[in-house]
Amino acid sequence: MKMLSRRLLMAAMVLGCAQTAFAQTADEIIEKYLSAIGGRAALAKLTSRTTTGTITLSTPGGDVSGPVEIYNQASNKSRTVIKLDLSSFGAGQMTFDQRFNGTSGYVIDTLQGNRDIAGNQLENMKNGSFPTPFLNYKELGATVELGGKEKVGEREAYVLLLKPKSGSVARQFIDTESYLPIRTVIKVELPQVGEVEQTTEFSDYRTIDGVKVAFSVRATSAVQTSTVAITKVEHNTKIDDALFSKPPAEK
Repeated sequence: MKMLSRRLLMAAMVLGCAQTAFAQTADEIIEKYLSAIGGRAALAKLTSRTTTGTITLSTPGGDVSGPVEIYNQASNKSRTVIKLDLSSFGAGQMTFDQRFNGTSGYVIDTLQGNRDIAGNQLENMKNGSFPTPFLNYKELGATVELGGKEKVGEREAYVLLLKPKSGSVARQFIDTESYLPIRTVIKVELPQVGEVEQTTEFSDYRTIDGVKVAFSVRATSAVQTSTVAITKVEHNTKIDDALFSKPPAEK
């Protein structure tokens, strides 16, 4: 059961340094990426996003699926709630609820116990920015370098190295034709696991309120594989700030 909980931890984290002369700079690619997903004006109108769908986790004992809800609120608050029926594993119903209020993080885990988020994982969550860190990464003290081109399946992609002030470097793969993001690779430090490299792939883009959103998200690592099939996306819904924070202690 501990391994399954680690897979959920990775799933929730909803993811070449040689200097060469390129035809485009990192800033030019970023601007084309921002235009491709809707443009700065449309992105600036987004204050929150509520996403619902189904997550499927691949385990040695077979696939396990259940509902997932993801909440994002500017500037970088997030919450991911996953519910699974683990009766076939002898564990009954399970809830995994990961929260981040912009400063601190907390996990409600009915399988492995509740806990605060700390260390590298917390730093990486602090580096997040809704709707995309490329809108204001310079203001956050991060830098971006162009790391060349690589193949992602049959597609060719620009590799952007997003380097925050602290936390892990993220390798962002931008399709050279559509300028949509198709892959992110990042190394994270997980409790009881250590350093793990996670690859997240994005596809099935659909336009919601003038902004393109990936409706299929697949995350893979040495400890887990998960796929999220999104069914509904809503923007600018009112979300109670308390939903992103650690619940108050019961009296």
